[in-house]
Amino acid sequence: MSRLKLRDAGKRLVGYARVSREEQETDAQIDELRAAGCETIGEEHASGADRGRPVLAQLLFEIRPGDTLVVVRLDRLARSVNHLLQVIEQLEQKGAYFRALRDPIDTTTPQGMFSLQVLGAVAELERALISERTKAGLRAARMRGRMGGNPGLRARDPEAIRAAREARNKVHLERVLACMDSWLPIVRQHRPDKPWGDVVRLLNAGGMGKWTAERLRRTVKRLAAEGIVERILLDRAPRRNAEDHLVALVAAIATANPDLTPRQIASQLQSMHERTPRGGTRWHPSSVRSLLRRAAQVGMGRTIISGQA
Repeated sequence: MSRLKLRDAGKRLVGYARVSREEQETDAQIDELRAAGCETIGEEHASGADRGRPVLAQLLFEIRPGDTLVVVRLDRLARSVNHLLQVIEQLEQKGAYFRALRDPIDTTTPQGMFSLQVLGAVAELERALISERTKAGLRAARMRGRMGGNPGLRARDPEAIRAAREARNKVHLERVLACMDSWLPIVRQHRPDKPWGDVVRLLNAGGMGKWTAERLRRTVKRLAAEGIVERILLDRAPRRNAEDHLVALVAAIATANPDLTPRQIASQLQSMHERTPRGGTRWHPSSVRSLLRRAAQVGMGRTIISGQA
């Protein structure tokens, strides 16, 4: 993890309170967080081992540069050093800070930063030890003639397959929540005006993962069920003919990156395997300029300066 730059304390204190079971109350944590000066407090009922927590994800998505995320104790945020460091690094990328009231972690102070570096070293050692134990266990199993992996999956057991699928879905949700602030604004900008396939092409072309239309739709549906995104994003996109689709797509690419030239947009469309207006596979800057002019006429895109490459 890269080092955080020390500077003055943040603009707002944003609290996070969590309990493991629905019958437990967060009142004691909330009182402490309010006493510490937290203006906004997110409350969550979830296991500490569950990284797909919608309230925490929403706080991390909305937190602003200079803000400080505050918890009463470290175990309210994470159950592993690795998860704690991932959250703090996500805050670092947003220009925000972290503070635990009862533990010596406060990334706005030199002492807190030192404690964080110690935790990072411990986490690195823990990962190395786990890796070495895993390799030793696999070597011992092979020497005894045993195969690694899940025996239930090898036997095609339906319950084992279901459990493995749920585990994969959970890991996927954790990943998309961690980088939600990079891809979700694109989805919000273009849904439901554009079909899922067009949005996926924009995300993949922008290096925001390897999405499929169905996976993106399921992810947004899950986030909508958790109350993180608006349900209107799931509405059916209006039907368009092939050329209208290209006009909208080229306009979206140009809007997302205004510095791209028609030649660069043509190269991007070719890499996305989009057919030209005449059905060909090779794009030329003139075709892109024509589509951009049409987009500008209907208020969808920029006006192209004649002669731009």
